[in-house]
Amino acid sequence: TKTTVMFINQLREKVGVVFGNPETTSGGKALKFYASIRLDIRPIEPIKNGTDIIGRRVRVKVVKNKVSPPFRIAELEILAAEGISREGGLIDMGVTTGVLDKSGAWINYGKQRIGQGREAAKQFLREHADVANEVEQKVRERSGAAALVASPDGEEG
Repeated sequence: TKTTVMFINQLREKVGVVFGNPETTSGGKALKFYASIRLDIRPIEPIKNGTDIIGRRVRVKVVKNKVSPPFRIAELEILAAEGISREGGLIDMGVTTGVLDKSGAWINYGKQRIGQGREAAKQFLREHADVANEVEQKVRERSGAAALVASPDGEEG
């Protein structure tokens, strides 16, 4: 049916726990048991534009996964205006896989300097979609992820 049900919960602290994790979720144990995938999302640092906070960098840990390997960790940027930052993810994965090179504050793609600092590189990738798509395809090739192919109904998949 292509249906997804998503529950958002909060953490509480159990009083008097000496051993183990003192954090628990409210609402009992049924949701933990029946969920197919559980993600633990924790803030790392705010993303600022001058003095304004425009988003937050978060660490996402797969706590439970019945459909693929659990305990994977990812760091990503969630921006208030646009959601999860595609360009930020491209930069992180590009540096990790060696598609992008980071030397000091500069981020390079081959011999081309795409920006001094993370925000400048993200802006460059937003303005040059062809370069961003090229970086994404190379990252997918090097990481073993499937290439994005448009399906007949126009959706990526």
